[in-house]
Amino acid sequence: MQSAPFNLSRLVIWTGRLLLGGIFIFAGYSKLFAPNLYTQSYLMFKLGLLMNLSNFENQVRSYNLLPDSGVWFVAHALPPAEIVLGLLVLVGWRVRYWLTIVTAILGGFFVVVTRAYLLHLEIDCGCFGKPEPLTGWTVIRDAALLALAVAATLFAYREARAEHPWAAASPERAA
Repeated sequence: MQSAPFNLSRLVIWTGRLLLGGIFIFAGYSKLFAPNLYTQSYLMFKLGLLMNLSNFENQVRSYNLLPDSGVWFVAHALPPAEIVLGLLVLVGWRVRYWLTIVTAILGGFFVVVTRAYLLHLEIDCGCFGKPEPLTGWTVIRDAALLALAVAATLFAYREARAEHPWAAASPERAA
């Protein structure tokens, strides 16, 4: 048996999985735990978690896009979703589906960040939990991550449609 060839599409998929999965896990973790991590007791841990979510809620609100109920939902649902999606992308099970969701989320981030930048809003990005001013580099970073996600997703779908190199040749092909 010959081994599976390592080509450009597999390199892009692996790079996308490692980078995007790691970044999503880090982004979700930093929004939930990083700024205020109190582990002395359960009460202090819960207080730190609530403070972090409140801070992230203020960062989401500063984009002036969602009503209060939407801001609350995004601020409380996005960090755990990022962690779960990052883990699923890293694991690689059904990766094309998870990469599609990651690409859609990154596309939304890119649109929102670009809009805020073009409107010259003096806000914090909110990407990694800590206060980070929204600059042109933030837009470029999001564009690069979106390009990687799109490429990895397209290559993952193409790889899923291709016949596996270890598959036995069918009688029709052998003739």
